[in-house]
Amino acid sequence: MDIFGVLTMMGGLSMFLYGMKTMGDGLEKLSGGRLEHILEKLTSKRIMAVLLGVLVTGAIQSSSATTVMVVGFVNSGIMKLSQAVGIIMGANIGTTVTSWMLSLTGIESSNVFLRMLKPSSFAPILSLIGIILLMGAKNNKKKDIGVILLGFTILMFGMETMSGAVKPLADNEAFTGILTRFSNPILGVIAGLVLTAVIQSSSASVGILQALCTTGAVSFGMAIPIIMGQNIGTCVTAMLSSVGSSKNAKRASMIHLYFNLIGTFIFLIGFYSINQMIGGFLFLNNYATPSGIAIIHSLFNIGAVLLLYPFADKLVYLAEITVREHKENQENPENSNEWSKLDNRFLEYPDYALEVSQEVAEHMALKSQNAILLAIKNRKQYSENIISKVLQLENEIDQYEDKIGTYLMKMSGKPLSDHGKKTMAVLEHCISNFERISDHAVNLIEVVTAVNQKNLQFSKEALSEISIYEDAVCDIIKMTVQAFIHNDAELAKDIEPLEQVIDELNSTIKRHHLKRLRKGKCMIEMGVYIEDLLTNMERISDHCSNIGVGLIRIQDDAFDAHEYLDDIKDRPDERFQNKYIEYKKKYELLDVKGTV
Repeated sequence: MDIFGVLTMMGGLSMFLYGMKTMGDGLEKLSGGRLEHILEKLTSKRIMAVLLGVLVTGAIQSSSATTVMVVGFVNSGIMKLSQAVGIIMGANIGTTVTSWMLSLTGIESSNVFLRMLKPSSFAPILSLIGIILLMGAKNNKKKDIGVILLGFTILMFGMETMSGAVKPLADNEAFTGILTRFSNPILGVIAGLVLTAVIQSSSASVGILQALCTTGAVSFGMAIPIIMGQNIGTCVTAMLSSVGSSKNAKRASMIHLYFNLIGTFIFLIGFYSINQMIGGFLFLNNYATPSGIAIIHSLFNIGAVLLLYPFADKLVYLAEITVREHKENQENPENSNEWSKLDNRFLEYPDYALEVSQEVAEHMALKSQNAILLAIKNRKQYSENIISKVLQLENEIDQYEDKIGTYLMKMSGKPLSDHGKKTMAVLEHCISNFERISDHAVNLIEVVTAVNQKNLQFSKEALSEISIYEDAVCDIIKMTVQAFIHNDAELAKDIEPLEQVIDELNSTIKRHHLKRLRKGKCMIEMGVYIEDLLTNMERISDHCSNIGVGLIRIQDDAFDAHEYLDDIKDRPDERFQNKYIEYKKKYELLDVKGTV
């Protein structure tokens, strides 16, 4: 092989690897995080976990990616080790799909129908469809399908180019001499392990082996140990991913390693023992074909799952005794915080990472709601315990905003589906408002604490009006949180009319308080605290309004809060008007004329 042959082979390899990555990324984006969500939710039964591992790995064309995802699930506490072991087993079967797909390149026939099954025959058609969808379609899903088709085409042409470039090596004595050494099982396993560890993909390394088979210089005796090594080498990706993560995440990567090590050991011992006893398998000297490689790859992985499936719990135990838990960490698990779900491994799957961010943000929203409800309860039932809880909640909410905000920043620039882009916009808009709401809960606590420390008393009339005002604020925060959790733009439309009623209540109560001051029914000093209470609660409703408006406008792909608010106040629609009247009656003050 001359320098031009080497360059052609490197170009084919580059196209092959790029096509595999492009196709996998396109499939991942098209799924919009659904595959990861399925893995997360539907793994209670081990057999189901195995089937899901097969499905997801077959779809994204990478057992390494599936296993890294599982390590992330375990690290963030979303998944238990007992669930992870089933998915890891299934991933080993799912990765064989690629080898079967690539084996089509070896089809040789004069039959028209069989020739059409060869990628070099149908890939140009797929590439044409793909480029039309990518450049002409307006729908992002259709564009993603175009990317998948183009990725598949590049993958197949890379495989053809690589196969064509290495064919002359069949007559190269140096090359065949090197391959002959791999007939030694130990050297073959090491070669497969190193190749897969370097390129971080067993599917790709099996594809390279299939390309080498087209030279006619690779026998089954050489190929089998290399395939065994490739299955071990694919564990490197997950092990690197687990560095710096929790103990359980490290255990998940160890389960992957032990599964492949034990499966390889049993297969090689059993295979070569039988080979010695019967005087040698005749097919070992035959030249391997792409389809033969796919068969061996599938038989090994399916056989390993059938053999080790009954001992799945033993694999978990083996991983646990390998990665031991220190006594000082047993009472303080590493994943005690909800935001630990924001695992950096998920950033490679941005739509799913946003789903996780949404779940964490929902906990933040509920904590903000709880902080407000407790702060209002504290005004009625002053308690140091309540004060402590509110302060703790506010501190946690600050951390939620920091963790989620940082995580979203890491996602900037990542390819997102239309739904993902909307989710990102909603989260960025809402988390800061929920954090500010919790700040006002602390402000309410401080106002009530000052009133209690000075033994001041609200007048009976003021207490009655403030109580109605508090009910309205409690309702608006509950409505806002529910609209956010369910991403309910229709419910969000009911927030603004209540916010307007709260604004009017705020002005009315202040006016009533001034009248009571003139009549001597209320202390001047209390005016400052009443003003602070009303202002903070009014600000809470403002932030609820911001969240509601954001949910509405982002769903409409036209976020402009000021424009929306101006329109709704200048030209209120029938729904707004009806809700406004309903809320106005519900929170009507006992003395709207302010004569007390």
